[in-house]
This record gives sequence, structure tokens and C-alpha cells, in this order.
Amino acid sequence: MDEVFKALADPTRRALLDELFREDGQTLSALEGRLAMTRFGVMKHLKVLEEAGVVTTRRQGREKLHFLNPVPIRLVHDRWVSKYAEPWAATLSGLKTYLEDEDMTDVRTVSWEEGTAPVAEGTAVFEVFIKTTPERLWEAITDPAQRAIYSFGVQTQSEWTTGSDYTAAVPGVVDISSGTNVVVDPPRLLVQTFDALWSDEVKAQGTTRVTWQIVPVGTSCRLTVIHDGLPAQANPELYGGWPMILSGLKTLIETGEPLDTPGSLMYS
Repeated sequence: MDEVFKALADPTRRALLDELFREDGQTLSALEGRLAMTRFGVMKHLKVLEEAGVVTTRRQGREKLHFLNPVPIRLVHDRWVSKYAEPWAATLSGLKTYLEDEDMTDVRTVSWEEGTAPVAEGTAVFEVFIKTTPERLWEAITDPAQRAIYSFGVQTQSEWTTGSDYTAAVPGVVDISSGTNVVVDPPRLLVQTFDALWSDEVKAQGTTRVTWQIVPVGTSCRLTVIHDGLPAQANPELYGGWPMILSGLKTLIETGEPLDTPGSLMYS
């Protein structure tokens, strides 16, 4: 968490995050052109943001695309803003912005749930570092009972073999999703098709894809979740829950406790 505060403390790095919020998935050249700074300077700041986990990258051909990753910032929020204080914090923050901002037309709420956070070219990227082993992390992702603890009560059932099907549901309450396990390579990579089922609105969005990538980093793991194939103007319900799900996964593995945010306790 110290790395997150360090990354956010510098105004240039905050400007880079603002640029990625405005347009996610930018290259180094694009970001360099928006700041009065050398290419090397921008690279140094991006490296700090990547090390803090608030920016993640993805290769597309020869280009390296940069994405704003909200999960570490969400973890800061969950640590100090309780479910009782959250409405007051949001109200006072909005009042401060209203009184101090010179141009109110630029004020926007950054919310994955409401669809106001950036999604570039149908791709949402989320990254979190978890102090655990790849094997333990894979178990938490594929075990139905553990999955339910951090994923709004949703149990995911599958044989977890390449080409097998999976279903996800809150038993006896609602079907959430179904799909095919395109790649199953434990404990490193899981690629799945994703058909949302919980409402007619999300069913109409069609099939998307979710990729789980696990990379060991020292005594921890970097977990990257890529939700792509999202349609233009995708319903934010498709991807808006990932920050809370991944925050809950990290909390469960590192502390053995579930999050107590309202969404996490929805079907507990």
C-alpha cells in the first residue's frame, strides 16, 4: 500500500492517470505527446505506477498499451471507508469538488459499477498483487466454496479441463453466467468465454471473454484479469464488479476473512 501512496503523491503521475481515465489503453508515444516531458521521464513515471499496480500493461503487436487499474485504489478505500461512512465521504468529496473546481463540466464520478471508468476497445484490465503461492491462488479461483466467499455468493462449477463447460450461480437464487474453459493451464492461466445470465439486459450483450493470468513475484503473485470482447457501450454490470471481487479474493487469502462491503455480503 505504501507504493500506491508514493505513486499518487506526484502530480505528473496523477496527470498520467487522468489521461488513462480519459482514454484507456494508450501507448507510451501517445502519453508522451500529452505531457511536457521527455519520453524517458514519462517512462520513469509509468514504471512507478506499474510497480504500484495502478497501471497495468498489455502487448498488442509491437505496441505496449497502458491501462488504469482501479483495484489497489479500491483496496485503500475498503480499508478506511466503512459501509456506514461511504455515503458521507462521497457527499463531502462531491461538495469539495463543486466548490473548488473551476470547470464543472469536467467533473465525473469514476465508477466501474456505473460505467464511467475507462474501457478501451472493449477491454477492461484489472491487476492485484496477493501474498500467496500460485497453487493457493488457483485453488481459490476454482473452488466453488471459496469462490462464493469473495464473489457475491456465486459458486462456479466445472471440471476445470480445457474444453470443459462451467456454470456460475447463487444456488437456488439466480444463475450468473456460463461458458467454456478455452485454456486451463494450472496454476498459471485460465481463459473462459463468458455469457452473462442474470438479466435480459446482460444476456443481450452476447459472449465475452475473461482471462485469469497468475505470475509469481517473489513470495507473492500478480493476478491480472482481462475482460475483453465487450460490445461498444457495454453494460457496466458485465465488468463493474471485478474491483470488489478481486479485493475480496486478496482479503480472503491474506487474512482468511471476507470483505464486509454491502456488495460482498449480498448473498452471504
